Amino acid sequence: MPEDKSDKHAEQNQKNPEDETGWQKFKRISGKVWHFLWVEDSLASWIANIIVAFVVIKFIVYPVLGWMLGTGYPIVAVVSGSMQHDGTFGDWWDRQCKYSDGSAATQGRIYERMNITRTQFEDYSFKNGFNKGDLMILYSANDAKVGDVLVYTAPGFSDPIIHRIIYGNDVFVTKGDANCGQSPFERNIGKDRVLGKAILRVPLLGWIKIGFVEIVMGTKCAINSATQDCVVWKSLKRSQK
Repeated sequence: MPEDKSDKHAEQNQKNPEDETGWQKFKRISGKVWHFLWVEDSLASWIANIIVAFVVIKFIVYPVLGWMLGTGYPIVAVVSGSMQHDGTFGDWWDRQCKYSDGSAATQGRIYERMNITRTQFEDYSFKNGFNKGDLMILYSANDAKVGDVLVYTAPGFSDPIIHRIIYGNDVFVTKGDANCGQSPFERNIGKDRVLGKAILRVPLLGWIKIGFVEIVMGTKCAINSATQDCVVWKSLKRSQK
């Protein structure tokens, strides 16, 4: 029987992995990995893509962005409505705040008592506030001043606070635009608590983080609701309603 030339040709083209050079082995393996990540349409491939994206953002993009912006926390998600304005700037400025003692004052009047006029406020960054679920890009707060939106840590809070500076240069006092008053943690904010100041808002993108935290903490607290993390998380959720 005559020899099949096509079979012989195929056998000649099959390379023994043991005969490969280091570079050839690298190309073969990297080609398989590339195909698995970017061509193959399987559940395992999707999971691997998510893991790779997380690693790249966490350990490459995030640190490089932080180095460029001069802060270790270049991106934060807005997790409450304390800076939210409803309606126009004028609607917010004239909105009434009612207190437990029966008294009332507009937001505008509250700021005027702090020696901040409407004209001054309209020159501030994010004069119309921002919403829960927004993503904020931060920059070094070394030159932070009254009117800037400061991001800082507060005792008992797992997420940073994102409020506006109403007083101070080295030690700050802040207030949430939508709040009628201030909390004790908003006074005497030293620079050791400051993470940065907000310079750019990306609408809605922060919901990704919020949704992820809700899933993780919801699952964790369903298993054991008595942990300190769950107690704090539930308390914060109640305060944000």
